Amino acid sequence: MCLKRSDLGEEKRILKKRIDVAAGRIPADVVIRNAKIVDVFSGRILEDDIAVSDGMIAGIGSYTGHKIYEADGRYAIPGLIDAHMHIESTNVTPEELGRMIVPLGTTTIIADPHEIVNVCGITGLNYMLDAAKNTVLDIKYMIPSCVPATPFEHSGAVIGAKQMQEPIKNEHILGLGEFMDIFGVVNAEPEVLDKILTAKNQGKFVDGHSPGTTGHALDGYIAAGIRTDHECSTVDEMNERISRGMYVILREGSACRNLETLLKGVTLYNSRRCLLCTDDFHMHTLLNEGHMDKHLRLCVKNDIDPIVAIQMATLNAAECYGLDDRGAIACGRRADIVLVDDLKNFKIHQVFVEGCEAAREGKYLLPYERQDSTCVHGSFHVKDFSAEKLKLHLKSGHVHVIDIMPGGILTKKSEAEVNIDSEGEFVWNSEQDIVKVAVIERHKNTGNVGCGFLRGYGLKQGAVAISIAHDSHNIITVGISDKDIEAAVNQIIAQEGGIVLVKNGQVIENMPMSVGGIMSDQSGCQVGEKLSIIYKKIEEDLKVNPLIDPLMTLAFMSLPVIPELKMTDTGLFDVTKNACISLEVE
Repeated sequence: MCLKRSDLGEEKRILKKRIDVAAGRIPADVVIRNAKIVDVFSGRILEDDIAVSDGMIAGIGSYTGHKIYEADGRYAIPGLIDAHMHIESTNVTPEELGRMIVPLGTTTIIADPHEIVNVCGITGLNYMLDAAKNTVLDIKYMIPSCVPATPFEHSGAVIGAKQMQEPIKNEHILGLGEFMDIFGVVNAEPEVLDKILTAKNQGKFVDGHSPGTTGHALDGYIAAGIRTDHECSTVDEMNERISRGMYVILREGSACRNLETLLKGVTLYNSRRCLLCTDDFHMHTLLNEGHMDKHLRLCVKNDIDPIVAIQMATLNAAECYGLDDRGAIACGRRADIVLVDDLKNFKIHQVFVEGCEAAREGKYLLPYERQDSTCVHGSFHVKDFSAEKLKLHLKSGHVHVIDIMPGGILTKKSEAEVNIDSEGEFVWNSEQDIVKVAVIERHKNTGNVGCGFLRGYGLKQGAVAISIAHDSHNIITVGISDKDIEAAVNQIIAQEGGIVLVKNGQVIENMPMSVGGIMSDQSGCQVGEKLSIIYKKIEEDLKVNPLIDPLMTLAFMSLPVIPELKMTDTGLFDVTKNACISLEVE
């Protein structure tokens, strides 16, 4: 892009000033004095001062400045970078997320807004871009690649290569989000190639999503130019991808917790191809466990050298995504700096973003303004829902069952014998950990309701319904009876999204989410407090399995790109066959 003459003049003035500060000819804007600086390039600790000019690091050494901050011997690490996340899964809006995670040391995130785009299309993307302007957290977006994730479900929008052509040019969009259509890539389907080339022709990146893919299929997937993968659940999967030149993003979220497993395979040889991310996590997890600071603690706990861990959370992500202006405390880089007490617990004292003090002792210090979200309200269009649509009319109790696998979102395709009445309807058995699961289409008034069976959820009372159901975000619900499910779904529709718990046909707790039916317009603390109440009631009143995250796990039972068996509004979906299958075992 060509700069105007006036812009060039300003750029020259800023550059000259930075050089003058670096050379010691004039005072810095800001000096952070007496810090133990973590050098992610050489693996050393430097005890010195950091000089900042116009938001960039001018020099490291002895400097004078107009404003002095005393580090008092604390460690200075680069601002942390979450290499892949979905803001919507936190259930708060982008500007509110910034207020919550900047005090935890995160200064940049790579966000894929495919949740809100599945609901509201490009309008949702534009809302997220606008909201990002209201936070000092630097939010870089990837344009969603698969809206909807598969053609076997209904979402609120369909985004093809044509719809991507203008948004992909936006400077705040780094590329194409996780490409979940593995079959389409490996089979070189024309529409898939058009999407990939739309990004490539703009010099943008393409993120990956290829759980269980191996051998020639993986080679074909990577040959398309796909750069990353955050879906590894084993060390073998991680090493196969790294050896083929991929960056692997090690994930620790609310439902998917792969970090400690994958850290067993991190070495000094491959660590520079490893990044860290949260992917999907919600405010309950953040308030109780932390954000990227938690990842650092887990790395050190699992015998990863602290500086290697910091590299994975900073420099590696910056290099992967071409963010050459950050990721390290070095001359000419953004002054995104975090002061921590030690390199084990990573207790955060102070956070600077572009040299400005943004947080201290857990408190966000900068002005805060919320973006108007009315453009993404009113996203519920459900046709003729009633308990009648939950009826199965089974001829046999020998059925396919979705088996939950704790610790992740992979499921197992299983079979079971369930009790049915004279009309072929499911009768819940307290001795069997099997409940009815249903997905209700809520975007296009199709009237679709898909029903199946879920094992491992542990529900002993009532029903749970949520409108956070990856990735199309229809309504997903589980319950021991149609009466409870009906009550939960009707309340979700009435409040236009969120979470509902029902017991004995009565709502016992709920949380509305008016922003696309997937985010709250409340503060992060309010959302966190409400989630704590909801989690307690789920565990104590409904007796859900304590070994799983009951909300995040349920939200992923409708994602038809994660093996093996999932539930969509069109029916039970076999991911390995890439097709809907009968509920009854034939």
